Amino acid sequence: MPELDSPQRQAPDSLMLTGFWYRALPADRVHRNQLHQAMLLEIPLVIGRDREGRPFALRDACPHRGMPLHCGKFDGENLECSYHGWQFDVHNGQCELIPSLTADQNLKVDRIYAGSYPCEEQDGFVWVYVPDPPAPGAGFTKPAEAPEDAPQVEKFSDKYKLAYLTADMPVSIDHGIIGLMDPAHGPFVHQAWWWRSRHSIHEKHKNFEPIPNGFRMSAHAPSSNSAPYKLLRLYADADSITTTIDFVLPNLRREVIRAGKYWFSSLTTVTPITRNQCRIDVVAAWNIFRWLPFGPELLKFVFAKFVEQDRHTMELQAEGLKHNPHLMLIDDADRPAKWYFQLKAAHLEAKRTGDAMKHPLPGPVTLRWRS
Repeated sequence: MPELDSPQRQAPDSLMLTGFWYRALPADRVHRNQLHQAMLLEIPLVIGRDREGRPFALRDACPHRGMPLHCGKFDGENLECSYHGWQFDVHNGQCELIPSLTADQNLKVDRIYAGSYPCEEQDGFVWVYVPDPPAPGAGFTKPAEAPEDAPQVEKFSDKYKLAYLTADMPVSIDHGIIGLMDPAHGPFVHQAWWWRSRHSIHEKHKNFEPIPNGFRMSAHAPSSNSAPYKLLRLYADADSITTTIDFVLPNLRREVIRAGKYWFSSLTTVTPITRNQCRIDVVAAWNIFRWLPFGPELLKFVFAKFVEQDRHTMELQAEGLKHNPHLMLIDDADRPAKWYFQLKAAHLEAKRTGDAMKHPLPGPVTLRWRS
């Protein structure tokens, strides 16, 4: 029987992938010489900035007796545990001082490390690289290095506006991500007089292609049933408007809209906090309507409306998921969700075997659905 003729049962495993960058906190919430708590992949972190403004991330537990480090003192360079006064370099976690040692005790203090994570600031967020689980011997392990820089929003001119939104979602990372890439919920969840209504549903077809660690909805004309796109077409006076959407493991959705010299770009992530909680963060950059008074506020209002609608929907969904219902994925509208689970499985298998990752999408394909 062909794959599309019968629904497929799907039980998300909620497994959180390591070896990737994750957004930890909005950068404007992280102040110099202060300590902030964050949770990523069920790992408690303490995040801050040194006296020069550089961000850092440590595991929020002293390697001595497990005291939360956010309870300690920070002088802009070293963090002191509040329990026994052990001091650590905030950027590499290396122990600098153990006050209880006497002069004749030769413990090699510099071989002790608090858990430390690569940390970067990009486009208004502090990112943390979560490596694969370290080898046994916690407390004596040097920090891992990130193989590449943290992701950035794509930009196509020197002058642009930038804004972000963030919202907690009471569902697992899997439900957060497949909700993010779902093309069929728009007319039912994202209804507004200035956007669309369920009466505008019509058949669509989009081309998809494989990209490293993900897939792309190839450049296409944006939906004809969305009022903002009609306004953009008039404003840009462009021969064509194109939208390209990428999904890349573990949690990145990139969207780029081009209309002549004008562009809009966003990078959305779904960050796993715990197995039953995630957070959606949207950062957008654009040079459209830069001259318009309150333009950034208007675009942020639109995005905030969408994010709040998604958050409310997932809050309701979480009620149903409490009872562990049987779930299914059907037809082309759910094919991106199937690809996500297959990409995740292929990534884990490649990591287990050391072989090259086998991409689940062998080549370009066209999907059809109504929305």
